[in-house]
Order: sequence, then C-alpha cells, then structure tokens
Amino acid sequence: MTWYALQHKPAQGDRALAHLQNQDIACFYPKVPVEKIRAGKRTQKLEPLFPGYLFINLEQADPAWAKLRSTRGVLRVVSFANKPAAIADGVIQHIKDSLGSVVQQGGLKCGEVVQLSEGPFEGIKAVFQAYDGEERAIVLINFMQKQQRVRVRVSALKP
Repeated sequence: MTWYALQHKPAQGDRALAHLQNQDIACFYPKVPVEKIRAGKRTQKLEPLFPGYLFINLEQADPAWAKLRSTRGVLRVVSFANKPAAIADGVIQHIKDSLGSVVQQGGLKCGEVVQLSEGPFEGIKAVFQAYDGEERAIVLINFMQKQQRVRVRVSALKP
C-alpha cells in the first residue's frame, strides 16, 4: 500500500478523517500542540501539521478510490498529470517519528532558568518571571550585583 495526500475542505479536517475512517481507509492526520493567546490567557491547542491536508494509505486498485470524492469533508486527491501523487512510506514514517519528539515552544514556568539569545544581554542567564503580552516576557538578570527586571522578546529565551 502507498500513501497519498488528500486536500480537505476548509475547517473540515476532523470531519474528513472521521468519514474516511468509517470507510476503513487507513489515515494519518498529524497534529502538533500550539500555544495560543486568547483573552490574555495562554492555552494549548492541537493544530494540523499540514493545514488543509491529510494522508491516506490505499492500494492503486482499491475500490475505495471511487468513494473519495464524495466523502464528506474531502475536497480532492492531490494529483499531478491526473495521477494521484504517491508519497514514500519513509517520508510518512519520518513524520510519525518526528512527532514524538516535538518540543513545545513557550510554556515557561515562573522561576525557570533561561538563557537570553539576542539583544544586549545575549548569553546571560536569567530567571523567568512572567509573560508580558503575546511576544514579551519579564525576566530577572543579575546586573551590577542586583537582580534587575528586564522585558525581552519571548523568542529570545532559551530554556
């Protein structure tokens, strides 16, 4: 069996997945945790790794091909020259293996030691205090024999 990519209708990836699985079609719809800020609060949500696409595993002669276009949520099979584009098993396996080692960004806890990776304090260790909006954080650094509160970009922090 070979893997193929399907494009699903906007915001209907989970629906397409459910209907394909009801037809006993092997599917792969990779999702990763993403940190979002809503109403000033940080929340984690699972979002598709490839927005708009999911993968199916079918034989070329499988009769399920005829049902794909009419499956709820499915828009089309990704094709080139009117032939479904095959994806090597190794590529899908690599994606599956990589998902197990996804490092979540953000989510720092108060008191956690971080290192600043850019700006005038690059290379200095700091203690994370709190988030200050979507893109900034407050950290404590030892400067001139005193702990100073400094606002830095979240992207400049490395655990």
